[in-house]
Amino acid sequence: MAIEFTEAELEEFKKIQDKYPEKQASLMPLLWMAQNKWGWLSTDVMRYCAYLLELPLAHVEGVANFYTMYFKKPVGKHHIQVCTNVACMLNGGEEIYKNFKEKLKIDNMEVTSDGLYSLEEVECMGACGMAPVVAVNEDFYEHFNISDIDEFINRFKA
Repeated sequence: MAIEFTEAELEEFKKIQDKYPEKQASLMPLLWMAQNKWGWLSTDVMRYCAYLLELPLAHVEGVANFYTMYFKKPVGKHHIQVCTNVACMLNGGEEIYKNFKEKLKIDNMEVTSDGLYSLEEVECMGACGMAPVVAVNEDFYEHFNISDIDEFINRFKA
């Protein structure tokens, strides 16, 4: 598989890049585009991003490693994130996370054997007033109830 954006994707990135005063400033949106296309940021994908922005690979890797929104290994089709920070913890976040681990039979940042689910314990989703919070890909579920886990998992089986 060649690591290259299509002409249309490169045009889209050019529009994004034009919003910034320097090329380097568009690194995060570029990484997001790359992750959306390839599902995660392999070294080859990060090398391609470095090439596009004329940056050292180490700089791109540093940014990708700093932010948890960038995946450095493959994740499931439905990436489940469970907040266990203070507000969520006090409202059952840790129990929810443990229950997901048991039901899916995977640990933190692991993928189910069918590739359908991955699980991640996260520190904060910035929605403390709606705790506990669970996210699947980019959809947030607030005031999540542990009793809904089975139905929740079945909803994403397709």
